[in-house]
Amino acid sequence: MSFDAYSWIVVPLLILGARIADVTLGTMRFIFISRGYRWLAPIVGFFEVTIWLIAIREVLVNLRNVACVLAYGLGFATGNFIGLWLEEKLSIGMVLLRVVLRHEQNGLIEFLKKNEYGYTLVEGEGSRERVKILFTIIKRKNLEEVLKAVSTFAPNAFYSIETIKSAREGIYPLNDRPIFSRLFHKVRKSK
Repeated sequence: MSFDAYSWIVVPLLILGARIADVTLGTMRFIFISRGYRWLAPIVGFFEVTIWLIAIREVLVNLRNVACVLAYGLGFATGNFIGLWLEEKLSIGMVLLRVVLRHEQNGLIEFLKKNEYGYTLVEGEGSRERVKILFTIIKRKNLEEVLKAVSTFAPNAFYSIETIKSAREGIYPLNDRPIFSRLFHKVRKSK
């Protein structure tokens, strides 16, 4: 009995690659849907399901081949990992950063003004004292920079971050438009 390299190596590798691709695309499609990219999600979905059909066909044809079944499972796990990693690197969408300040933080406000980030500052009542609550909606790709400023100027501040689907009429840095925004959304010109 001879070893069939095509059935035990090539086909499982093709299944692995196809599964990584379709799950990565599926993760990205879900992220596009949740972030409001309604024209991009169906395009990605088309390729996702086409690749999935090819992969599942090969698994079903080779169901007795343990290497194919394992490649299918490994491709699923790897595709999830790569999809999440890719989404983090692309930093798609916007977030609401809410910062609760116990003391006046002029340095943080000046940082936001200097870097053209819009913000709203309101008075609040905390459980122990009066506080200021700063709200700012920023592009996810700028989150690390703004959090670094928060930790520099208000190291003991409480903050929370929420993903938001869309925002309108805000103040954003002029050079901060991601390519997806330029391609799939109208760019509103200031009057």
